[in-house]
Amino acid sequence: MLPAEPLTISELTSRIKGILEENFYSVEVEGEISNFRPSSSGHLYFTLKDDNSAISAVMFRGKIKNLGFAPKNGDLVKVSGSLSVYEARGTYQIIIEVMEPSGEGGILKMLENRKKLLAAEGLFDESRKRKPKRYPERIAVITSPTGAAIRDILQVLSRRNPAVSIVILPAPVQGAEAAETLKYCMETANRFKMADTIIIGRGGGSLEDLLPFSDENLVRAVAASEIPVISAVGHEIDWSLCDFAADVRAPTPSAAAELASAPLAEIENSIFEYQNTITAEIERRIENARNKAALFSAENMEMRFRHISQPVMLRFDTIKEEMIQSIREKIFDLRHTLLLQSEKIKSADPRSILDRGFSIVKNNCTGKIITDASMVKRGDNLTITPAKGEISALVSSLKAEM
Repeated sequence: MLPAEPLTISELTSRIKGILEENFYSVEVEGEISNFRPSSSGHLYFTLKDDNSAISAVMFRGKIKNLGFAPKNGDLVKVSGSLSVYEARGTYQIIIEVMEPSGEGGILKMLENRKKLLAAEGLFDESRKRKPKRYPERIAVITSPTGAAIRDILQVLSRRNPAVSIVILPAPVQGAEAAETLKYCMETANRFKMADTIIIGRGGGSLEDLLPFSDENLVRAVAASEIPVISAVGHEIDWSLCDFAADVRAPTPSAAAELASAPLAEIENSIFEYQNTITAEIERRIENARNKAALFSAENMEMRFRHISQPVMLRFDTIKEEMIQSIREKIFDLRHTLLLQSEKIKSADPRSILDRGFSIVKNNCTGKIITDASMVKRGDNLTITPAKGEISALVSSLKAEM
């Protein structure tokens, strides 16, 4: 029997959403990724499926930063999250909190812990890294002698620069003995200084296949290498701890060969440019030397001497005339001053006064020069000295100044 009031679609969907989210707030499932659709907003939308069923899944941008791998269609993953209903379409989906490759989660955690340990020791610091030589004479390649990686490297190097010598240090690139052999090859190349640059790597593979290149001892050997190391492990999306310790990380073995050596044509062009530059510089210096030598010819030396001496001589002449004029003016001033002083002396000379009719009167009784009538009395003997001769007189009368 139908209820009196049927539910709306929204009400029904809301009830289903409540039941699912209350009972499946935490689930963990395993499945294969398909219909992988990263959005422009940074969220990941895809479908998780097995042989019989499928479920929509979404991982929001805030959780993606914790991913230790790049998910893609076909990956088998293990996810943890909660169920939710997208009410607009009435579909349910799993909201993913954590996602890791199925069966590889422990490996990834181990690698992350090892990476943190080695990074804390400074093995991955950029300050330790060096640029490989642009024009090496010899390149050492540590890889499997039968793998695709060595074929790619040899093909690229032979095309770019067949003049470069290549030393192959064969080593297994996966399996239990791979890491120790790779480390031994790295140390051997350094011990005997076998190359200017070392390439270590292999082609792509699973996380387990690439594990030897994250071995702690091998990573330390790569970091300690005195020869610059280019790591080329797997394809572009693959990674190993050797990538962080090496001086350069190449996305593929072919790219490593590209980075290891400049093309022969570039080297030849560089040599040609250096030759032209050196020739031009030598010619320029020779021309400069000729120009400088020409400055020391007899004519140039005489002209240069005149250019230097003439202004000096003119300056000397000017100074000489200025000195002569100054001396003349000084002599004129001194003569004028001397004449004035002479006139003063002459005007003060008693003889010149006497020549004008004056006389010196001396009281013979007191021996004093008479300057006032009160200095004598009647009966005193006086000596009067005019300009010439001398007169004796007796005071018979006197008249004092009133």
